[in-house]
Amino acid sequence: MIVKVMIFDKLIPILLLFLCTFCFAQQDTLKVRSFDDIPKSKLQKDAEGNEYYYDEAQKAKIYKINGEQVIVMDELTLRANPHFNNQLDRNYYFFLNKKLNRVYPLFLNALEQYNNIKIESANMTGSDRSRYIKQRQNELANNYEKQLRDLTTTEGQIFAKLMNRATGKTVYEIIKELRGGWSAFWWNVKGNIADVSLKTPYDPHKNRDDLFIESLLQSNWNLGYLQPYPGSSNYKVNSGK
Repeated sequence: MIVKVMIFDKLIPILLLFLCTFCFAQQDTLKVRSFDDIPKSKLQKDAEGNEYYYDEAQKAKIYKINGEQVIVMDELTLRANPHFNNQLDRNYYFFLNKKLNRVYPLFLNALEQYNNIKIESANMTGSDRSRYIKQRQNELANNYEKQLRDLTTTEGQIFAKLMNRATGKTVYEIIKELRGGWSAFWWNVKGNIADVSLKTPYDPHKNRDDLFIESLLQSNWNLGYLQPYPGSSNYKVNSGK
C-alpha cells in the first residue's frame, strides 16, 4: 500500500533521514543532489530570499543553511517492502523486477505514441482527422503488435498492466478505440492464447502481482533506475475498490 505524507514546512534533516531510513529499509533510499554540486544558474530564491535548488525528480527544494543541507519535499512517498510468504515469493518479486526493467522502455514508447495521437488529432475535423487517425492508428497498432509478439508471457502481462495504470484503459479498450471492436476481439484472443489478459485492469489492492509491480515501480523511480512517465504520480492505490 502507498502512504502519502504531505510536508508543508521546512523539514529537520535528522527527522527526514529517520523517516527515509525506516520506511525504505535495506533496498530503498532517496537520492538527493548535494547543494554544493548544483550550478549557480540553477538556483532559485524563495519568498524570504533563501537560495534553493528544486529537484524535479524528487519534488524537493534543497537548501544550505548554516552549512547544513536542508531538504523540503512537496510530497514524500513512503513505501514498505511487500510481505514475502517464503523464499520463492521473494525470488518471484526480483524476477518481476527484471521483466519490468526490460518492458519499461517499450511501454514508454507506446504510451508516448498513444498520447501523441490523441493530442494531435484533438483539433482536427472532418476528412483530415479521419485520414490522420487512420494512418497513425495503423502505425501504432503495427508497431504495438510487433513489440507484443517479442515479449514473453510475463513481460506482455506487465506491459498491459503498465498501459492500464498510465491511461486508465485496458489494452483491449485501447485497441478497440484505435482499431474498432472486431480488431480488439481478435487481439484479446491472441492475448489469451499466450496467457496474456488484455482486459484485466491493474489493481494492486486485489492482485498480488500488481502489488509487486507497484512496489517495484516506486522503488525503481525512487532509486533513479527508471524515470517516471508523465502523470505517473496521478495514480493512487485505492484500498476501497
